This record gives sequence, structure tokens and C-alpha cells, in this order.
Amino acid sequence: MALSSWVLSPALQLCAAGPACSWEMLHVAGAGVCGCCGALRPRYKRLVDNIFPEDPEDGLVKTNMEKLTFYALSAPEKLDRIGAYLSERLIRDVSRHRYGYVCIAMEALDQLLMACHCQSINLFVESFLKMVAKLLESEKPNLQILGTNSFVKFANIEEDTPSYHRSYDFFVSRFSEMCHSSHDDLEIRTKIRMSGIKGLQGVVRKTVNDELQANIWDPQHMDKIVPSLLFNLQHVEEAESRSPSPLQATEKEKESPTELAERCLRELLGRAAYGNIKNAITPVLIHLDNHSLWEPKIFATRCFRIIMYSIQPQHSHLVIQQLLGHLDANSKSAATVRAGIVEVLSEAAVIAASGSVGPTVLEVFNTLLRQLRLSIDYALTGSYNCITGVSTKIIKEHEERMFQEAVIKTIGSFASTLPTYQQSEVMAFIMNKVPLPSSQQSIEAGKAGENRNRLTQIMLLKSLLQVSVGFQCSNMLTALPSAFLDRLLSAALMEDAEIRLFVLEILISFIDRHDNRQKFSTISTISDISVLKLKVEKCSRQDTVFMKKHSQQLFRHIYLICKEESNIQAHYEALYSMLVLISIELANEEVVVDLIRLVLAVQEIAQINEDNLTAYNRCALFALGAAYLNLISQLITVPTFCQHIHEVIQMRQKEAPYLLPEDVFVERPRLSKSLDRLGPEVFFWQSKISEVLGGSGYNADRLSTPYVPQLTDEDRLSKRKSIGETISLQVEVESRNSPEREQRAPAEEITYETLKKAIDSVAVEEQERERRRQVVEKFQKAPFEEIAAHCGARATTEPIRHHHSCLWPAPEPLHPSV
Repeated sequence: MALSSWVLSPALQLCAAGPACSWEMLHVAGAGVCGCCGALRPRYKRLVDNIFPEDPEDGLVKTNMEKLTFYALSAPEKLDRIGAYLSERLIRDVSRHRYGYVCIAMEALDQLLMACHCQSINLFVESFLKMVAKLLESEKPNLQILGTNSFVKFANIEEDTPSYHRSYDFFVSRFSEMCHSSHDDLEIRTKIRMSGIKGLQGVVRKTVNDELQANIWDPQHMDKIVPSLLFNLQHVEEAESRSPSPLQATEKEKESPTELAERCLRELLGRAAYGNIKNAITPVLIHLDNHSLWEPKIFATRCFRIIMYSIQPQHSHLVIQQLLGHLDANSKSAATVRAGIVEVLSEAAVIAASGSVGPTVLEVFNTLLRQLRLSIDYALTGSYNCITGVSTKIIKEHEERMFQEAVIKTIGSFASTLPTYQQSEVMAFIMNKVPLPSSQQSIEAGKAGENRNRLTQIMLLKSLLQVSVGFQCSNMLTALPSAFLDRLLSAALMEDAEIRLFVLEILISFIDRHDNRQKFSTISTISDISVLKLKVEKCSRQDTVFMKKHSQQLFRHIYLICKEESNIQAHYEALYSMLVLISIELANEEVVVDLIRLVLAVQEIAQINEDNLTAYNRCALFALGAAYLNLISQLITVPTFCQHIHEVIQMRQKEAPYLLPEDVFVERPRLSKSLDRLGPEVFFWQSKISEVLGGSGYNADRLSTPYVPQLTDEDRLSKRKSIGETISLQVEVESRNSPEREQRAPAEEITYETLKKAIDSVAVEEQERERRRQVVEKFQKAPFEEIAAHCGARATTEPIRHHHSCLWPAPEPLHPSV
């Protein structure tokens, strides 16, 4: 055939045209050429084609891949075309099920990504992400895993140039879907889930620090990422045995979806800034709600341990606040759900760093106390709607009690993370919430109101006890300010025995600063207290000031509590601990004298029995006095005092063992009904104690004065006295109920004359009291010059009175603050 008869293709005609033909014309013509003339294809396409072997099992042609890489680095403007061409080939191979070539294409893409960091890489990345998305859309697990692995490699690359319009929404959705894979084959399902978790981890790493990217912390993304991780955390194979910490996990366990999900969640939370904490925690709370995971609380607790240990410490209070808000939102949920939230709160508070609860500390406790009050109302009314009383849910009282105990425990956990000054504020805050008859707080009337008041008082005092147990303060003036102490002691006078016991325990926890309480938790007349190894330190100046200010108030309440008929063994053990701890922690010589007087007055309560106490109460008071005097006699080490106490105890052991703690404070106490016929040898005598201690330098006059409590309007156990009558009672030398009364004076016959004298003496006392008031008022209000002139005139006109005939009682020592 002749050459002229050939019909040349446009491309061959251009070749025959010689060098005069431009390359652009050749490129346009070559675009329509089929693969029959590879030499005319663009160089980047030829280089891409050359990396693919004839047999895909041979893998990537490495030498040709090096040429392609060199070309991409030399001509970075061609990188986007290389990416587009590779993408085109990969999509075609996927549709033709040529998976070997698909793997080669992805390997080539990975190497190009690792090698190239030029300004034009963004367009190449778009092609790369398009190919990864194509693989993830495939139903083949191997292709999904292949695409994920390539994406993870890409996520670890730090790009030199920012991207303004790259979107990862599809990848977040697809990786989250893979995390929930339900493939029939367990091994394949595990691989797909792990790929999904790795993909999410890659998305977070790629976007979290890039301000130009779509914000990964937006709720639309967090609502997919966080539940996917929690889903894999939640589904732990029963056969797996988890190690206590990730550092000790086995290699096999590190490859599990659970371990991988935990690492990913920790990384995500560790990268969260202040403004992102809420968006990261909210999906956790929703997931726990939707899957009813609060009630077993094990998984919920584990989740929040991960959260608290992963976030930055200064953000801990944000998590606490979200949990509190969630508790409020679930205030009408089942008690088991609320209890789970509260116990998670408790765990989170323990992990939180000291002082990290944030600036709204009291708001935290206000929320918990509000939930406590709501729970009390639910238990009493049987309904979550306390107003209408209509509820579709059945309230179980024991579950509400469980919730209340969880709240109290959480209050203690929170308080333990706070500094001392904030703990004091919290305790004052809780105490002000306690409804007391003597306070301005409203007290509900009626049977239901009384029950609500009582339960509220008990729960709040329990909460206060939880806080006080972990409270450590060396200065009692700071630990027990006047306003707080007044309200606390006011609760000690309530008829409810449980409330009185809580008050005593709270006071003990404040006073016991050296952990001595457990060393004498049982009442006994031990012969050698050195075996107790008590820690005794000299009373500090601040403690001395505290006792000068509040000792009589404390002693009065101890005295009045002793007179309560509803006391049980726990009350007497608490009273004994209270007396001993005051002696160890807060006592100087004056306080010791007053404590001995107080215990002798308590013995008098049991002996005279004006309050008609039971035989058990009377024997318990006798035993209480014996145990305390035995211990204090060994503490102050006066031999004659120890001898007197020891003699009385020995006499009781022989004649009346039911007056000693070893026979009273046991499971089956041995009591006696003939307590009114006891001989004088089984009593501790104030005159004898005054004599032996007075000879050793103690204040004999004060020791010989029987203790009489200061009476106030809040006392319901005795008649209300005026201030003048209280003062006159305090300066009396002897009490009419003294245990030595029978030996000192016979009973006086009551006649008309004696009654008339008594009435006249009362009138004289009233006149004398009025005169004293006027004198005191004059000295308070008159000018100094007038007082000085008056005293000078009396000094020149009146004879000097002897001390024993002076009508003015010795003045009480001034308060330190005056």
C-alpha cells in the first residue's frame, strides 16, 4: 500500500509537521488519542502509569515511584494533576474490583503526601480525601480499613500551608458509623471498630489545632465522636480481664477497641480548652441517660474518672458544675438515677484538685442540699409533684434513703477538697439551713410538718458531721465561731435523741485534733491510762481564749443533755468522749476545776433524781462520773486526789458494781432499783475533792462551789429564770441539792413563820437587785469625773468594810474582747 493512501490521524499529522508545531497543539491533539501512542501522553501521566505493574501482586514499582516523587518535587505545580489522575484510576479500579491496583494507588498517594509539603499541596489533598472517601463508602471491610489507614497517615502530617475550605464532616460521620459496626464476624467487626476509632482520632488531631478548619468541638461533631468512643468503652468482652492501668496493659489488650477508645477519649479531653469542656461533657451525660447507665453507676464512674484525669486540672470545676446541672435536670427521675449521678459527683470531687471546685462553692452545696430537701419531700408525700400529689411513678422510700446517704457522702467528698477557710463557710452555710425553733427560719406546723422538720434536721446534721470529720483547724475560735456554735448547741436541746447525738459527734470531731477519740471509745475505769497513749499538748493561748468565752455555754449543754431520759449508751459514750477531749485539748487549771464541778453536778442529778430518770439513766450517770474522774485524776497526778477516786471505785466494785461502766455499758446491763438507799461511801464528795486539790494549788473556793448551769430562755427542761436570778444562783455558796446536804443540815419544818420570812427575804432580794442595777447603770453612763468624785466622797465618809461582810460580790473576769 502506498504511503499517500494512509489516512493519518491528527496526532501523526502534527508529528509530520516537524518542530514548527507547538507543544500546546500536540497536547490538545493528544488528548483525544487512545492508549495506542503512550509517548504522546503528558509526562505526569506516564510516570503515574509506570508505577503500576502488569501483575498487581508484584506491588508498587519502587524505581518508578521514586521518579514520580522526584518529578512532583521538581514540578510542584503538577502535583494537583497527579492527584487527580491517581484519583481517576483508583475510582475506575474500585468499580472494576481491581483491588490490587487500588492498594498500589493508595500506597503511592501516601508516599507523595509524606514527601511533598509545597504550597500547592491543598489541591492534591482534595484528590486524596476524595479517594479516601470512595474507599470508606465501599462495603468491603478491607477497603474501609485501607482508607482509614491512609487517612491516619495524612492526619499525622503537619501541613505548611493552611486550608480554608476543607471539610471533614463526611469523615466524622463515617468513622462514627464504623465505630458502631455490627458485622457478623467478630474479628472483622473488631477491626472495623478499631479503624473507626483511629479515624476519629485522626480527625481530632488534624482539626483541633487548626483555627481555619471547621470547629471539631461544635455539638454537631461532638454528638457523634463522644458517643462512638463511649460505645466502645461500654462494650467490653466478658472474657477480657482489664489491667488496673493502661501502663500495665498487655499487648493484646492494647489492640482492643476498648483500650483504643479510652486512649482516644483521653487525648480528645486533654486537648479541650476552657470553652470546649461543656460540648465535650454534654454528650457523655446524654449517652449515660439514653442507655440507663447511671443506675449500676460502674460505667458512669469509670467514664468520669477518665474525664477528670484527662482534662486540664484548672477545668475540673466545669465538669462538677455540669454534673450538678444534670442532677437538677433529673430532680424528678428515679432515686437510683439521682443516686448514681450524686455518687459520680462524689468520685469526681475526690479527683478534683484542692480548691478547684470554682468560685461558686456555696452554690455547689446549695444544689446538693436542695436535692436533699426534695428527696425528703418525695419520701413523705410519695409523689414527685409535692403540690398536687399526683405522680405516675412509684416512689420507694428505701431508694430515697439511699439517695440521701449518697448526697451526704458527696457533701463530705466536696468539703474534703476545699481549703480550711472554705470548709468553715460551708459548715456555717449548712448550719443556717437547719430549721430550729429558736431561729427565724420557718418551722412547719402539723404532723407532716414535724416529720419534715425532723428529717431535714437529721439529714443536714449528718451532712455537717461529714464535713466536720475531715476538718482540721488548730484555732478553735476560728473553727467554732459564736454564731455557728450558738445554733449548733441550740439543736443539742431538742427532744429528739438522734439529733442530740449528732450534735455531740459534731462537737467531738471539732475538738479532737490529735485523733484521741478512738483510744477511749469505750467507757471504763482503767487503772493505768498510759496504755491509751493519749496525745496531750499544752493548751494554746487561742484555746484558752475560746474556753473563757464559751466554756460555760458548753458545760451548760452537757449538763442539760445528761438530764434527758431518752439517752442511750451512745449518748453517754459521746458525753464521756466530750469531757475527756476537752480535758486533753482545751483544758487549763480553771477548766479542769469546772469540769470536775460539772461531773459532780451530774452525779447529783442521778442521786437526787428530780427529773424522774429511769434506773438505767441514773446508773449510767453514776458510771459516767466514775470513768471521767478516774481518768482526770491520773491526768493531773495529785496522789491524794487519785487515792480518793480509787477508794470510791473500789467501794463501788464491792457494794454497788451497777454504778460502774463495766456493769452498765454492756449488752445486758446489771441495774439496781434501790438507788435511793445508797451509802455515802459510794459517792465522790465535793468537800473531799476540794480539800485534796486545794492543798495542791488548785482553786479550793471554786472547787467547793457546786456547779449551777446558766439558764436561758431556750431551756425547756427547767423554769425560765431572769438574768438577776441566774446571777444570784451562780454566786450561791451551796446548792440545796448538794449530795452532802443530808450531813450538813437537818430538814427544816415548814411553818407560817418560815414562809413569811421567805417572802420577806424575796422582797429584800428584789430591792437589792434593783439597787445593783442602778449602780451598774450609773457606772456605765455617768461621766468619769462624777464617778471619781462619788468614790472619793464615799472613801472619806464610809468606814472600810471587811471582805467577808462586803455586799458586792467579786466581779467576774472581763471577757478578752472587752
